[in-house]
Amino acid sequence: MADLLGMSARYIDEGAIPEGDTSPLDRRSRELSEIADGVAVIEAFSHVLAFRTDEGLVLFDTSHEAHARPIIENMRRWTKDPVHSIAFTHGHIDHVGGAKAFVDEAADAGNPRPRFIAHENVDARIDRYQLTSGYNRIVNQRQFSRGRMGGAGREDRPFGPAEWVRPDTTFQNRLTVRVGDETVEMRHDRGETDDHLWAWLPKHKAICAGDFLIWAFPNAGNPQKAQRYPLEWAHALRQMQAMEPELLLPAHGLPIAGRERIAGVLDSMARALEGLVRDTLELMNQGARLNDIIHTVSAPADLLEKPYLKPVYDEPEFVVRNIWRLYGGWYDGNPANLKPARESELADELCRLAGGAAALSFRARELSEAGRHRLACHLAEIAVQASPDAKAVHAARAKVYAARRDAERSLMAKGIFNTVSAESAAKAEKE
Repeated sequence: MADLLGMSARYIDEGAIPEGDTSPLDRRSRELSEIADGVAVIEAFSHVLAFRTDEGLVLFDTSHEAHARPIIENMRRWTKDPVHSIAFTHGHIDHVGGAKAFVDEAADAGNPRPRFIAHENVDARIDRYQLTSGYNRIVNQRQFSRGRMGGAGREDRPFGPAEWVRPDTTFQNRLTVRVGDETVEMRHDRGETDDHLWAWLPKHKAICAGDFLIWAFPNAGNPQKAQRYPLEWAHALRQMQAMEPELLLPAHGLPIAGRERIAGVLDSMARALEGLVRDTLELMNQGARLNDIIHTVSAPADLLEKPYLKPVYDEPEFVVRNIWRLYGGWYDGNPANLKPARESELADELCRLAGGAAALSFRARELSEAGRHRLACHLAEIAVQASPDAKAVHAARAKVYAARRDAERSLMAKGIFNTVSAESAAKAEKE
């Protein structure tokens, strides 16, 4: 068993993750570590949290379908107690995808089917995934490496697990359940999703936080996913802080122990989100355009260097866009974008003025080499829109976006830019 609490304490107290150490966000060993008496963390794509009671196990999440069987095997080395209840912190497939394996495991052992608890919106999320199966597969292929989520790479398979397990116990705002000697107080707050719950377990003075804490900047801006709720996310963090927990258990990253340490983590995360909302709304109320706002509003640099707030997955600029979308809709303030021309028509005109797509591609390469990646990408994109079959134009675009990828910190930005670079590289080499 790993000393997860010791590790997180060292990272937080020293303010940095030592060079060479695995990022807490990347801990997916499927190994079980008991962090308190009767409390275990099984690390995976999304962790599974396990609580032993005298009536059976209470679990939070089931991880991804591909991780479920090894998780169960390691759990059974820890205890043979049947699983009584499983709470879905929210309906993302890395949290609910492994549920069928737990149902099957109970049946094989002759135990009752576990009770599945979730917020009432989880059902609607599953319905939406089934309506947008192809889109979600494409998104996850861009955001993650091919084949890691939702059947990516299997074009004949719908997005998500082979068989969804829907919750049989749902709630709207709060739900308290008692399993043996354990009381679990579940609360709904919107944050990364509209179907998220977090839980207070008074016996352990513990909070199961789901994705409200992921050991990276809050995933409140994801450019390819449904609306996120940064101010309500901060409100949830403030509620957690008020509980004065002594154990904070996220679904990604390391568990954290110690009342003061946890309070500092929750406060820093809340301040980062509250600041972005405050500053974005201030400029919106002054009539600023979205483009001006994303180049003006940012999170304090000292917060972004904390080991649990680094923008290595999502990033503040994307959160600003989501704040605009939440409060202001999709019109970005540029009247030309209200009813735009086709991108290819605009590209043709600009290339004609610039002396052709090759000239724009050349200038894009110059700008990229000078580190002016944002402007370089615009020019490379215009060139390829105007000349979609030109190998030289695609070759330039591939290099520009590869350089842009290498300059970025967040996985989301890197994933999109890498996909574009690879697409153009393939077209440049095509016979």
